[in-house]
Amino acid sequence: MRVQGKITVFLLDDHEVVRRGVHELLSGEEDIEVVGEAGTTADALVRIPATRPDVAVLDVRLPDGSGVEVCREIRSQDENIKCLMLTSYADDEALFDAIMAGASGYVLKAIRGNELLSAVRDVAAGKSLLDPVATARVLERLRDGKGARGDDRMASLTEQERRILDLIGEGLTNRAIGERLHLAEKTIKNYVSSLLSKLGMERRSQAAAYVARRQAEKRQGAGERH
Repeated sequence: MRVQGKITVFLLDDHEVVRRGVHELLSGEEDIEVVGEAGTTADALVRIPATRPDVAVLDVRLPDGSGVEVCREIRSQDENIKCLMLTSYADDEALFDAIMAGASGYVLKAIRGNELLSAVRDVAAGKSLLDPVATARVLERLRDGKGARGDDRMASLTEQERRILDLIGEGLTNRAIGERLHLAEKTIKNYVSSLLSKLGMERRSQAAAYVARRQAEKRQGAGERH
């Protein structure tokens, strides 16, 4: 939703005081308009598609779910909506899940007001605020040293499953992968279930971490050869 050329923002946080404070901060800017609020994931999943904001500012931990789930669902419906995760906790796993869900940024609630305003503007402009150092730390923590076993598992995948696994690693949703490969979203879902089963995994984020780890190992190996 465009409001006279302004950046439109939706707020999701279960704490009313936090929502009110962020609302007042954003509304005080001439180029930003708050078009909706929610305190639960259920409300957010209804109201965000209805308002179609440029940026959704999402709390990570909610009483009925997670802002990461909201991000993943909203982005699968409309990739034009940018998501900025706002949380009290510096949680590596939540950060990685946010990256995999397609979030454009991840900031702590301890952030200064002017920094949050800059973050909203940058995300609206299509920039990523995901700190590469933090992202690298997350990937390092998720390394499990199963290189040989990983190669065995990769050998069990079909060529199409490997292609889809690489696209999961890029953070694409099932719908986006389907569009890229000219296949139905349901077909992609079936492929994803199959490859996760073969890899002994339960979640897409695990598969994405696996891809990132393999790529990091390849880069490291190439660097050592040079």
